[in-house]
Amino acid sequence: MVKQWLQQNLKGDAVLWGIVVAFSLISVLVVYSATGTLAYKKMEGNTEYFLFKHSFLIIVGLAFMWGAHKVNYRYYSKLSLVALVLSAPLLVITYIYGSNINEASRWITIPVINQTFQPSDLAKLALISYLASMLSKKQQKLHDLKRTLAPIFAWTVFICGLIAMTNTSTAVLLFLTCLLLMFIGRVPIKHLAVVVLAMGILGGIALAAGQRLNTAISRVEDFMDPTETAFQLEQSYIAIATGGVLGKGPGNSDQRDILPHPYSDFIYAIILEEYGLVGGVIVLFLYLALLYRGLVTVSKSNGAFGGLLSAGLSFSLVIQGMVNMGVAVGLGPITGLPLPLLSMGGTSLIFTGISLGVILSVSRNESELERAATGATPGVASNKVVNA
Repeated sequence: MVKQWLQQNLKGDAVLWGIVVAFSLISVLVVYSATGTLAYKKMEGNTEYFLFKHSFLIIVGLAFMWGAHKVNYRYYSKLSLVALVLSAPLLVITYIYGSNINEASRWITIPVINQTFQPSDLAKLALISYLASMLSKKQQKLHDLKRTLAPIFAWTVFICGLIAMTNTSTAVLLFLTCLLLMFIGRVPIKHLAVVVLAMGILGGIALAAGQRLNTAISRVEDFMDPTETAFQLEQSYIAIATGGVLGKGPGNSDQRDILPHPYSDFIYAIILEEYGLVGGVIVLFLYLALLYRGLVTVSKSNGAFGGLLSAGLSFSLVIQGMVNMGVAVGLGPITGLPLPLLSMGGTSLIFTGISLGVILSVSRNESELERAATGATPGVASNKVVNA
């Protein structure tokens, strides 16, 4: 009975569903441990406060993921430009009026529910969807820089520039993801050089006019200086070193009381401390498996839009995960990026769920097309494909 319900309601790549469930369970365990002391101090001894809040947000994120996977992915092509046009003024409003947290205005506080929202999350999803849509529609005209590529380049540079004013690392990663998507979409290298030059100029202006120039410079200088180690990295190294191969065990972290943001930016250090090298490798494997399943969806896609959309969203999530883990072990300058699917978050969990739901939607629709073509699912499935 349960198996039949799952088959009817959870469509698409079953392995990807399993990976998301595994990430969710790990996230609940680690966030509960990492926020225990914080909850005790701020919530008058209620150490389960953030556990329940985070678990609820994960369930909401999974619900959005389920809803997004039920929608035919072709509709996202129509919605992408609308979402892009909506995200641009939201980014400007955030820069001017947003809630200032850690010397950056990246959040808008939603009234009534008092929940923070990062418009950059919407902008990332919208821009990747827009690029996938435009690149798929203009496959035969990608050598026309003025008519075809100019709108694509303009939106990419404009959105990344707006994000760079308050969040340098997110802007850089989004731009690199867009470049990769353009390359996969067969945009000529010489034209990619044009958008890189444009982003270098406008990005530099945005960074200088924004809030994070001094912070970005100081973090790069700290990373390049071999004589000094930033406080966050020093505490992260201690967590990793004391974790060893098997770790201290769930809930036994010591560095969660010292390490800044152990539940978000440096949650991977807590994973390595409590679950050791074994736990860290498992998390790394899950991200690589997520990327692999996303690329499997790309390979099975019959249309350019579905393949590009799945590739862009998969790379966006996994690249951010790799950067976060690299920062925790000292392979890059401190960025302030959360670890997707694992860090404690608010609306970011919802947008991550939507991104995964879109990938599953591509997988679901291609699976239905394949079954209809082979005659494995007559009647209802065939009608669904025709109506889609």
